[in-house]
Amino acid sequence: MDQTVLRPIMRDVQVMPIAGDALVVRRDGRTLLDRAALSIAHGAGVTVIIGPNGAGKSLLIRTLAGLVVPDLGRVTWAGSPPDRRRARRTGFVLQRPVMLRRTALDNLVYVLKLHGHNDAAGRVVAMQHLADHGLARVAATNAQRLSGGEQQRLALLRALVLEPEVLFLDEPAANLDPASTLAIERQLNVAVEKGLRVVLVTQDLAQARRLADEIVFLHKGRVLEKGEAHEFFRAPATAEARAFLAGDLVL
Repeated sequence: MDQTVLRPIMRDVQVMPIAGDALVVRRDGRTLLDRAALSIAHGAGVTVIIGPNGAGKSLLIRTLAGLVVPDLGRVTWAGSPPDRRRARRTGFVLQRPVMLRRTALDNLVYVLKLHGHNDAAGRVVAMQHLADHGLARVAATNAQRLSGGEQQRLALLRALVLEPEVLFLDEPAANLDPASTLAIERQLNVAVEKGLRVVLVTQDLAQARRLADEIVFLHKGRVLEKGEAHEFFRAPATAEARAFLAGDLVL
């Protein structure tokens, strides 16, 4: 894709590596993250965070993305605290995306314009992104009228169009049909091939096996394991992870 019509992306502004050190988040007297520590390395790949319901997975990625300020501990982006100037170098896609009340095309044009890109040039690039990812046919459709799968694919594309350095995903394929899940995974694979680091929360162990380069296992707000995906699935190091993979209740 020719993107020379856009003003240059701030590639000199870095957020990677991202690290969380001894993160504690409390809500209503409950400790939801309990001295959680995790570092996400620079470079292309997929880090998948798994664990039982209530483990704190979604809260952990929100904290690493700078959307939640921890009560204790610290988050760093490329060695310094998160800041608004570098926030555009991170992307975040929710399980239930919020669609702007405008066409699919204009959802992309809006974020490009918001970050200072020329409107006409942005429309060219946005339309090319839609075509490249099989969504050109819905370009003129109100985004709020798209199917759930189409909305999620558009939300992912809306994050990718700004060329982030890291993309956080919170169960993006939950409750979607297999065809939509496959389309999303293909989008992610293409982005990773271009150098993106993806941090994905999922409850789908089959999806984790398909996508992950490394696995993070979270339990009761703590990171119990982190390692290469094939090694984790072959021989998890903790009893909690072994029970989780076996489908047992993890208390």
